[in-house]
Amino acid sequence: MQIVRILIADDDPLIRLDLKTMLKSIGFSVIGEAENGEQAFRMAQTFKPDLLILDVNMPVWDGIQAAQAISRERIAPVILLTAYSDTPLIEKAIQAGVVGFLVKPFREIEMLPAITVGMARYKEMLALEGALQYMQQEKEVEQIVAKAQKILMNRDCLTEREADRRMQAIRLSTGKSLQAISEAIILTEEMSLGTKKNNNPS
Repeated sequence: MQIVRILIADDDPLIRLDLKTMLKSIGFSVIGEAENGEQAFRMAQTFKPDLLILDVNMPVWDGIQAAQAISRERIAPVILLTAYSDTPLIEKAIQAGVVGFLVKPFREIEMLPAITVGMARYKEMLALEGALQYMQQEKEVEQIVAKAQKILMNRDCLTEREADRRMQAIRLSTGKSLQAISEAIILTEEMSLGTKKNNNPS
């Protein structure tokens, strides 16, 4: 099993030491330590950790600001280390992309569940984003194909079924995708309309 690489950030060196010791005892690898949120973000960009544990109160950037920047670039999941558990803080952290929390004083027994759940949530989020992106792309392709079919129907007096068959035949003979064929039909039609307009100035 691959060892999880973790980057930690806290402006208190003693807390970083305790956190690092606990993580190593569980079997994780601590690949970097940051003293503030901005430093944690820059180190995350460089080292690409599997997970970050950030203290909420840090100089320069706090943990939520850093989490927001890290989540925006989809670098890695972020767990927030905090002495507070109030609802406004939790809601703000979730909006920033935080996937889990560890409340001070943290205990070793809480580490593994928090990290495991946090990483699982992050993977689910990425999978959902991928599925939504795929669905959006499929919808865009459907719209392009429908536009090309309409052009064939109007230009060559075809039914929708006949236009679809013609495009499928082109796909089989050329090996090109329906999207590429549709885009070519649309481009040809636009060029044709542009030529007619230039030849018949008002």
